[in-house]
Amino acid sequence: MVMRIDVHAHLWTDEYLDLVEHYGQDTSAHRGLGAGGSPDELAARFALLDSAGVDRQVLSVPPRSPHFADENQAVEVARFANDQYADFVRRYPDRFAAFAALPLPHLDATFKELGRALDELGMVGASVTTDVLGTPLADASLTPLWEELDRRSAVLYIHPTGAAAQSPLIKDHHMLWMVGAPVEDTIAITNLLLAGIPSRYPNVKIITSHLGGALPMLLQRLDDQYEWEAGGAPEKPSIAARRLWYDTVGHSHRPAVRAAAESFGSDRLVLGTDFPYEAGDLFLRAIAYVPEALGADGNNVLDHNAAEILGL
Repeated sequence: MVMRIDVHAHLWTDEYLDLVEHYGQDTSAHRGLGAGGSPDELAARFALLDSAGVDRQVLSVPPRSPHFADENQAVEVARFANDQYADFVRRYPDRFAAFAALPLPHLDATFKELGRALDELGMVGASVTTDVLGTPLADASLTPLWEELDRRSAVLYIHPTGAAAQSPLIKDHHMLWMVGAPVEDTIAITNLLLAGIPSRYPNVKIITSHLGGALPMLLQRLDDQYEWEAGGAPEKPSIAARRLWYDTVGHSHRPAVRAAAESFGSDRLVLGTDFPYEAGDLFLRAIAYVPEALGADGNNVLDHNAAEILGL
């Protein structure tokens, strides 16, 4: 069955952004972009999807995730996000699916909300940022999360945090998103590979953003050097990397998507647009460049891979 699904798409209502801002997150980069839930914004979004032949978007809240040190705040924001998304999916089931927001790092609350989101709200997976309040996703403290995701055979979508990978060399020099985001992707994924997360939890379907950051360019380097620098890794990074999936947000740079396809296999790529940051003509180009670069394999990336992973 052909179904064109965009796995990297954002929707933030003003109410949601106000809530996370109230608890200390900066939302200035996410307002006024057409990514809200008003009738006019939704109509414009659906018209854009139609023009690109996109059937459905999977909504996710990162980088404005409910990751707060205060458990009550984290739970409140996660439930608010998931209730809103469930409402949008109920109203527009042919247009939207959703990844659940999780109140990390609070594991008991996270398991409760994950169960509610998957079992009661019908969400297709969960989303997290590339770190949780500075803690890597491969950290031992998050082992119970991976165990629960594995038990559920869940999809986990990973999106940059927007913290410049904790580097002032990025943050203080106007590179927070154009460089910082793919650097965060690269670091987070490499941590997972070296920790053996993909092989230890084979039932988790991990989707990561932006073609894996710099990973397509670094994969051979990792294979050549991991044994002496990260000797505890259970398998070659290139083997581990091919257990994940990667969205096609590459800002229409054909060499980048070709490198990802050659590095991971085109069957490990899924359509992503990063709406609203690629909108209008950029949105159309974000989709068209995949078959332009990959030929017939690109059509499978657009119309089959995500539906198979998500069970839609």
